[in-house]
Amino acid sequence: MTQEMDDKDWKILEVLKEHGDYTVRQIAKKTLLPATTIHNRIRKLKKDGVITKFTVELNPAKTERGFAAYVLFSVNLSLLKEKKKTQYDLLKQIKMLPFVERVDIVSGGTDLVAFLRVKDVQEFDQVLLTKIQLLEGIDKTQSLIVIHGSS
Repeated sequence: MTQEMDDKDWKILEVLKEHGDYTVRQIAKKTLLPATTIHNRIRKLKKDGVITKFTVELNPAKTERGFAAYVLFSVNLSLLKEKKKTQYDLLKQIKMLPFVERVDIVSGGTDLVAFLRVKDVQEFDQVLLTKIQLLEGIDKTQSLIVIHGSS
């Protein structure tokens, strides 16, 4: 059973969010908590499912993926139903595209939202017209180009 998180857990998580590659010793120095406490709490947070994975954040400028956009999808639910597919299936299909970083099912006037990164506007045009818009079940798309992102 999961216990409620306390200030020590939150301190550890704040450090890990910014520095996922820190050692237990480095986290201990940053949080002023003993290394054994850090080790035990990280293990517990992983066991309880609070920490689900450690990941790497890439620098888009160094990976030639400096162009970012959100693509909003309206889904043709009748077509999906006819093909015995769901929005979850479509989400998985979109998520498999190599330039897509995240896909979410949302409420409101849009059914799905994807965040993607490509090299430039020409590649975005190519990806949108020859890959994304041709996926079965996509009714229409709307693109929001990122002018300045937060990190």
